Order: sequence, then C-alpha cells, then structure tokens
Amino acid sequence: MQQVITLKLNKEFKRAYFQGKFKAHPLLVTYRVKNRAKTPRIGITTSKKIGCAVKRNRARRVIMAAYRMLLNEDPALFSSCDYVFVARPQTPDATSAEVMRIMKKHVQVLSRG
Repeated sequence: MQQVITLKLNKEFKRAYFQGKFKAHPLLVTYRVKNRAKTPRIGITTSKKIGCAVKRNRARRVIMAAYRMLLNEDPALFSSCDYVFVARPQTPDATSAEVMRIMKKHVQVLSRG
C-alpha cells in the first residue's frame, strides 16, 4: 500500500484550480495539474454547502477511501500530477465504490487530454 501524499498549501490548490484541467460530475469534481514530484499528490476540499461538519468529514472519508482503493487497484493510473477532488452535496450519501468509479473515469479522461 502506497503512502498518500496530500496537498496542504493554499497556493497548491489555487494552482490546480486556475492552471489545471477539470472534469465534473454531480458527485465529484476532479482537477488535475502536472507537478515536479515523482509521486501523485491529492487534495480534498469540501465547502459548507455540503452540510454540517459530520457530512463534510464523511465526504472526505468517502473520497479518500475511493482514492486508496483505486491506487491499490491500478497504481499506474495516477501519474506524477496533483489531483484536487471537490465534494458535491450528494457525496456524503454515496458509497466509496460509486465515487471510485467516477474518479477512475475522471482520471482517465484528464490523462488523455
């Protein structure tokens, strides 16, 4: 199991938002931008539109679980890029398998284009 490296700085998130490509779905929005690191890094954002703190934390856990499952399933899928996943209001009610399916499609589409 690979270690998950996360984005922490606001400028890293802004770089993904303004310079990266994105793909949207009612459950998840994915941004992708190249980085100089050898490993993929991820960031997860949830706004107050999602709901109370319990729902926001659930959304983060669902997205992180989906990312870990996808990373274990196909490590070559994630190249040396920064990925920012933005939760949507329906994300806390979804299962990690549903989010993983959407995340896989997003990453494949963004890797091609």
